[in-house]
Amino acid sequence: MSKLILTHEVTGLGTAGDIVDVKNGYARNFLIPRGFAITWTKGGEKEIENIKAARAVRAVANLEDAQRIAAGLSASPVKLTVKAGEAGRLFGTVKQGDVADAIEAQGLGTVDKRNVEIAQVIKSTGNYAATVRLHSDVLASIDLQVVAEKSKKKSKKK
Repeated sequence: MSKLILTHEVTGLGTAGDIVDVKNGYARNFLIPRGFAITWTKGGEKEIENIKAARAVRAVANLEDAQRIAAGLSASPVKLTVKAGEAGRLFGTVKQGDVADAIEAQGLGTVDKRNVEIAQVIKSTGNYAATVRLHSDVLASIDLQVVAEKSKKKSKKK
């Protein structure tokens, strides 16, 4: 087991500044390379206080913004236009970054792609559900409409 200090919020594990014990592979292959955590040391206690103080300042300022964005996300569906084949099957899958970009493109606010959670793998057009963690106390459920991009057919010249 590895003892880590979280630097970002990780769903199901904890928030920034928490000390957690996780399996070595999870720490080595996921949390540390993505910058979600640092290894725990005795000198890291000062780092925890800095992380928690910064989080508290951001939390107070962002709570009202997070509630406003959550209301906007819940009120209207997020439309995501992607390249798809004839039967609506996508060329690839919809990723968290795609959803975050679509939210920003529609003017509903700016969200971090790491805070977007898609309930299932999206490989075809249709309606799906996703959640966005805007704040430690604010979680927004969104309706995601995945539609095919209009293809431009080339006409043959004779």
